[in-house]
Amino acid sequence: MKAQIEQLYGTWRLVSRTEEGGETDASSEIAGNAPQGFITYGQNGRMSVITIGGNRPKPKDLTKLTDQERVELFNTTIAYAGTFTVEGNRVTHNVDISWNETLTGTSLVRHFQIEGNTLTIRVDPMISPTGERQPGVVLMWEKVQ
Repeated sequence: MKAQIEQLYGTWRLVSRTEEGGETDASSEIAGNAPQGFITYGQNGRMSVITIGGNRPKPKDLTKLTDQERVELFNTTIAYAGTFTVEGNRVTHNVDISWNETLTGTSLVRHFQIEGNTLTIRVDPMISPTGERQPGVVLMWEKVQ
């Protein structure tokens, strides 16, 4: 198990993000054609992650953003940091701070697998705060360092 944790340490770049387990049980690409992101696991037990949807428009002037443009930027971003623990093929992210306060103070369980320089993280399907069923997500990451 120690070797598996040591393989997890470092920074990983997001390669793809797909959803699976929807009503049709088919996988489909989400977050645009080119999602971007990084996740870092430190030897000190701390982690951070940021992902953004692909093909986001770049605002010309932040002082002139419309409410809709602000919403779009918020809805295409995921960012949080905290501590992490590993048990077998599960990594738990204990969220200290997040872009979305509903995650702050929670623990997020993820399933992971490492093959060479590729990290696969699976997020189980869940019920959203509004009561809607959300499909599972598969994130593929490539080791940066």
